[in-house]
Amino acid sequence: MQELNQSTVTEFILMGFASNPRTNPLLFTFFLVFYLLILVSNSLLITLIHQDTRLHTPMYFFISVLSMLDMCYTTTTVPQMLVHILSKKRAISFARCVAQMYIFLLFGITESWLFSIMSVDRYVAICHPLWYKVIMGPWVCLLMVGICAAYGVVGGLCFTFFAMRLSYCGPNEIDHYFCEVPAVLKLACEDTSLNDLVDFITGFNVIVVPLSLIVLVYVNIFATIMKIHSAQGRIKAFSTCASHITVVTMFAIPCIIMYMSPGSDSLSNSGKKMALFYNIATAFLNPVIYSLRNKDVKNAFLKLMGRGRAPE
Repeated sequence: MQELNQSTVTEFILMGFASNPRTNPLLFTFFLVFYLLILVSNSLLITLIHQDTRLHTPMYFFISVLSMLDMCYTTTTVPQMLVHILSKKRAISFARCVAQMYIFLLFGITESWLFSIMSVDRYVAICHPLWYKVIMGPWVCLLMVGICAAYGVVGGLCFTFFAMRLSYCGPNEIDHYFCEVPAVLKLACEDTSLNDLVDFITGFNVIVVPLSLIVLVYVNIFATIMKIHSAQGRIKAFSTCASHITVVTMFAIPCIIMYMSPGSDSLSNSGKKMALFYNIATAFLNPVIYSLRNKDVKNAFLKLMGRGRAPE
């Protein structure tokens, strides 16, 4: 009996959402439509930015990177979730679970830091417009994205390594629709206090630090905007920041709750819902927010459809 209890888990069972033969097809259709809309809308936005020379600016370059990350981010989890909704077998091997956990964190942390880089881009554009093209050159933009990716690689490794160094000897049922760190840690057969500390420190560096940078940058931006004498100029400056602030808020708050709540036992019921929000909802809303509030993107779309005017 002692040997049985100490046996190593070779696969996990993803419980996902409540299995019901009547509602599963509806749930499958709902998430499939959402996933396809995410792929189509983000791909369209990337295409518009690539095709229209008027959108060849640092701001739109970062938006195109954000769209790419959103598609990769959701593809890590949603296709598997769709299969499991219609399947009776919801098993995932230990190795695949580790891979999914790391890849999800890689893209998520990269996106978290990308938001801070995008705020810096807005700061330079609004507070130092004459130096904008000089400071935010193509190589600088690529370097910034590379730094974001480096944070993603290191941060993802920290979360994943410390989660998978623990022993998992049963049970093996994960109360989630994918292998996310807080849900997997609940199955560990060892004390997770060290993991809680590491996750808090890592979460602070990859979520709170970039969020604090964003707040600091926007304080300076708003101070500059208030010095603009024209009311129309202030409105235009605020509107360029509103989309970014909206997206950051939707992404950051659920992530802070999930990854910086040691123990997180109280989040067992709401964890999946919050994960859906920052994994699926934000990826769907990002291109909508950036396109509906942006005349340049609308004009690029009309031009692509053959109904817009050529650039003057």
